[in-house]
Amino acid sequence: MVTILLINDDGIHSIGLLALKKQLEKIGKVIVVAPKDERSGIGKALTASNHVKIMETRLGDGSKAYAITGTPADAYFLAVNKIIQRLPDLLVAGINLGPNLGIDDLLNSGTLGAAMEAAIHGVPAIAVSYCIRAMNEAREKKEITLEELEPTASIAQRASRYVLEKGMPLGVGVISINVPEKADPKEVEITRLSYKGYGDIYTEQRDGYKIMGWSLDVYPDDEPGTDIYAIKEKGCVSVTPITLRFPYSKKELEDLSKILAT
Repeated sequence: MVTILLINDDGIHSIGLLALKKQLEKIGKVIVVAPKDERSGIGKALTASNHVKIMETRLGDGSKAYAITGTPADAYFLAVNKIIQRLPDLLVAGINLGPNLGIDDLLNSGTLGAAMEAAIHGVPAIAVSYCIRAMNEAREKKEITLEELEPTASIAQRASRYVLEKGMPLGVGVISINVPEKADPKEVEITRLSYKGYGDIYTEQRDGYKIMGWSLDVYPDDEPGTDIYAIKEKGCVSVTPITLRFPYSKKELEDLSKILAT
């Protein structure tokens, strides 16, 4: 039986993680290792200044899982090196309760951070996000149900089955799947990452500035073909291939090298 490592950034008791686990169990053995508490926006950060503890716990369905006091990327390292002590066949991160769109989310998301850590180490990786149009005091994460997440979890399961059977597409490190609210699961678009950053996401408070909520409005409009356009304008499922090999040109720095060498 294949081994699937499941990690998230919303915390070990997130309904998104449980919904995804129930679907992934249909295709393999699922090992759950996730932060004890929510670590959204932490990216691929590792815990360097404190000890990270591993604690056995139980999920809402009574199954065993491992909660850690670190980050999603910590969870990957601890799972591979301390818990299962080998590479899994697949890493799935999610279901993130909120969008993961564009370059800012790629670099900031703990969900994508865990997926990128896996990809760096040669493990096929899928990140799954449920694009709630507005997450604020009017609608909190705890209000989301397993039933609501079922279509997203099912899409993730089918994508995971494909990767386990066919392997990752050539040159792709992470497959990022974003599913909007009330999406038609048959409306799927292969998209490219948007390179437009957030708008103003901070709200002034008495003690300073704080991110009070999250909505699709923080993502600027972009052109057709991007992940942001697919979610905001078309309302379809966005599947974005992400590569970890950043393009560059050494030739463009030849003048700088001459200056530095003088």
